[in-house]
This record gives sequence, C-alpha cells and structure tokens, in this order.
Amino acid sequence: MSKPSPEVYEQGRGMDAHNSVMREIRSRNDRTYDPREPTRVWLDEDNTPAGVRESLTIILNTGGCRWARAGGCTMCGYVAESVEGGTVAHDALMAQIETCLEHERENSEEPAPLIKIYTSGSFLDEREVPAETRGAIAETFADRERIVVESLPDFVERDRIRDFTDVGLQTDVAVGLETATDRVRHDCVNKYFDFADFVDASDVAEEVGAGIKAYLLLKPAFLTEWEAIADMKSSIRRCAEYAHTVSMNPCNVQRHTMVEELYFDDGYRPPWLWSVAEILKHTADAPAIVVSDPVGHGSDRGPHNCGECDDRVQKAIKDFDLRQDLTVFEQVACECEYTWETVVERETSYNQPLAR
Repeated sequence: MSKPSPEVYEQGRGMDAHNSVMREIRSRNDRTYDPREPTRVWLDEDNTPAGVRESLTIILNTGGCRWARAGGCTMCGYVAESVEGGTVAHDALMAQIETCLEHERENSEEPAPLIKIYTSGSFLDEREVPAETRGAIAETFADRERIVVESLPDFVERDRIRDFTDVGLQTDVAVGLETATDRVRHDCVNKYFDFADFVDASDVAEEVGAGIKAYLLLKPAFLTEWEAIADMKSSIRRCAEYAHTVSMNPCNVQRHTMVEELYFDDGYRPPWLWSVAEILKHTADAPAIVVSDPVGHGSDRGPHNCGECDDRVQKAIKDFDLRQDLTVFEQVACECEYTWETVVERETSYNQPLAR
C-alpha cells in the first residue's frame, strides 16, 4: 500500500493519538499486491429479507480505505492488503471482477442470486471505485437478484445507489457502524462519525429504494467482555430500527493494527464464542435479521472458547444465521462456559483480559 498520510480530508477527525499510532504501525507493512487480482472471493449462503440465498462475495483490491490511510480504525488491517499508489484503474478493477466470475463458474452450477462487494473501505467512495467502474459493475450483475455494497456514511449518495437500483437490482448498503454508542465508536474504534450520520445514510438509501445492512463490532479494544456484550445487545436493538439486517462481527486480531499491538502485550483477548451465542439469544426478537460470522474462530487471534468446543459453537452460530432458530444453542455445552461466566462477572478494564 502507499504510505499512510494525514494529508487528506480526514485530517482533524478521530483521535489524534490513535491516528498517529496507527500510521506508524501501518508504515511497517512492505507488501505489494497485483492491481488486477481481487483480494478474496468466495461462495457461501446468506440470510436475506427474501430468504436464504447463495452468495458470491467479492473483496476488490483498491487503493485502500482513505480513513485507514489517515490512521483509521484500531482493529482494521485490511488497508495493508491494498494496492500501492492509492488508486486502481478501471480496467484493472474490471479484470478483478472477471476473475471473480471465473471463480463462480468453476465452483457453482448456477450464478449466485446475491452479490456482495467490499473494498475493505468504501465501495461508494469514487477514489476507491470510480463512477465508470461502479456503473460497469452494476451492468455486469444486473441479471442477479440482490447486491450488497459497503460504504461509510459519507459516501451514501442517491446517484451512486441509483446505478444499481436503476438496473433492477435489490440493493443494500452495508455500513460499518461498529456500535450504536458514539463514545465507544470514537474512543475504542477511532471512527469519526456519529450514530446520527448512520441514520441519515439510512434515510438516503430508503429514498431511492435501497436497504441498509448494519455491521457491528463485538469487543473492540479497551472493553471488557461484559461491557462488549452489553454494548452489542443495545446496539443491535437500536440498529434494527433502521436496518433490515444486523451483522455482528466478533473482533479478530489483524496484522498492522493497534489491536495487534495490545494483543502481543497481553492487553487484548478476542471475544468468547459464548458471548456471541449470548447476544444472539437475547436479540433474536429484534425487528431485523440478526446474524454473526466469527472470522478466524477457534484460533488465538480470532473469537474462541477453550479450543475443544469452538467448532461446535461456531456451527451452531452458522446454523442460527440461516434458520434463526434459537434451539441450536441448546445443543452445545462445554465446561469452559463456567470460565466464561467468571470472566463476564469479574473482568474489569483495569486488569483485562482475565483469561486467554
């Protein structure tokens, strides 16, 4: 990626101390990436307002999230995988799309009705994805049922969404809100916008016939397990007023981040999978689809329990995502649940984490 710099429109946003530390951490990265190759692509199943659909998920390799290049979020290392130079040409981005379509043709008999496109930044930011490319991608997938594109609230504009709705695609804008609590978002995550900005973005999307998918972060830096659980329960219910789907993402330890620095100094432990189950059980009645996808589950750097029950609990979470049936959690148990209960009860911000 090109060298992080505060000399962009984000200067003066977020916490200066966080941004300074994050720029220094990110500057240690010396990897380079091919602008004609996507970061990742995979096929899966997702729960949508129209039911469970096969999905093609695409992570485009762009010049990187502009907020991350200014310093950015304490837990996000995706900008370290972005292309050197800050921008990627239209032809290169469309070559990435073709690579993803080839992957789909090789691994699925039918085109996936659901397309999810991420840039590890903001797809609707025209510095990351030019208007020409956005329009071409809309035309490429015009025969599909639904598309999800990720963006910070700043870039949620009517004309940019209409590129997709005008070709007949059911369109969702996925916003990385992380939490409905402004203080946690500002101080722990280092995101500069407020919950009110998320609400405004949802209003814009609704005006042009698009929906909102809210992404939340379970256990950012500096929160205890109990604080993280309480914040998620509250955040999911607040987001459900504006989003048809709320996706809770348990934090994992990514490279070139402040969370990784804390992790190596024994100052951070990813959330327990029991916490994910606890939150899902208590928010299943929210007026939205509530799902979770614990990336890196079972590893030290990802959400985990004791190691013995991680796969079973992860399977129950995935099953719940698709069927929204709480009985799946009655079928998993482990002695480490008592350890988790003790952590939730006794862990404090002054001695976290209480157990690894």
